[in-house]
Amino acid sequence: EVQLVESGGGLVQPGGSLRLSCAASGFTFSSYGMTWVRQAPGKGLEWVSAINNGGGSTSYADSVKGRFTISRDNAKNTLYLQMNSLKPEDTAVYYCAATPYWGIAVLSTDPADFGSWGQGTQVTVSS
Repeated sequence: EVQLVESGGGLVQPGGSLRLSCAASGFTFSSYGMTWVRQAPGKGLEWVSAINNGGGSTSYADSVKGRFTISRDNAKNTLYLQMNSLKPEDTAVYYCAATPYWGIAVLSTDPADFGSWGQGTQVTVSS
């Protein structure tokens, strides 16, 4: 069974940090580009970041560039998102998604475009 399971969310004060993880199973993780997408309360899905299958190429939304870092460990079948200098506007449910197509990984927020989509982890940035 193809599965993506996010973890690491929680409540953090503005300026704080969190590291999200996405554990993958049921497919060849090292062959897939990976994407983080978020959804703030009452808003649509927002593309956050992507990394190619080997980890050598990454891309970020302007809203998180310089604060978030995407990485992966193919030996552990795990994707990460290190989030620093968090702001209240980063409050959202964060989802990870997998696709073999880099063009989709860096552009899409449509779950139908991805081979797999996680259940999400809540990040709340508040004092």
